[in-house]
Amino acid sequence: MAQRPVVLWDLDGTVLDPVGAITEGMAEALWTCGFEAPENLDRFVGPPIGESLRRFTDVPEEMIAQVVSVYRAGYLTEGLERTRVYPGILPVLEQLRDAGVRQAVATQKPEHIATEVVARFDLAPYFETVSGAADDLVPPRGGCGQVHDKPAIIGEALRRLGALPPDPAHTVMVGDRSYDADGARSHGLDCLGVAWGFAGPGELEQGCAAVAGEPGDLAHLLRRYTEH
Repeated sequence: MAQRPVVLWDLDGTVLDPVGAITEGMAEALWTCGFEAPENLDRFVGPPIGESLRRFTDVPEEMIAQVVSVYRAGYLTEGLERTRVYPGILPVLEQLRDAGVRQAVATQKPEHIATEVVARFDLAPYFETVSGAADDLVPPRGGCGQVHDKPAIIGEALRRLGALPPDPAHTVMVGDRSYDADGARSHGLDCLGVAWGFAGPGELEQGCAAVAGEPGDLAHLLRRYTEH
């Protein structure tokens, strides 16, 4: 029997608008720990926070866990107050659910936090599972084989849905960063980019099958994968 269509969703920058929850929260965590915040904190939206600290700041390795801990504590309190669902996304989620499309979250946010966030914004009825990064505080450099990188997170979402190997004609990733496109490609899948997220100029056009300018456009693009 043919698999039902599957849509995998990134979270921040795709379904949820952090509205400073990540960028301001990261700046506050750095200042609290005695470090200067770098310019262009939008780069912190997408990859694991530890990875971004290694790439974009001079925080020494032995201090990264402390900065991440301070950031996460603030995110679950003040940060979520700054977050909202992007306008127009709920109707897309509802249409897909009502059409029998299977949906899941595939995010590099730690899974226990992502699950809490999904529940906080009443999104759980749309998603069969929430696949996120392993729950340790800071993934080691390189990941050491655990579920931290986007390909592994996408693969885990597909495994839980019983959709491995995936059907490329009826399975698609939706995200706002190149990490989403690269992760989808590793499984032979297309990624639909969303222009309302945090990608830099030209970032999505290089790796995505198409880029939606607004949620109505996304709903139209998804039909290629969700309608038989």
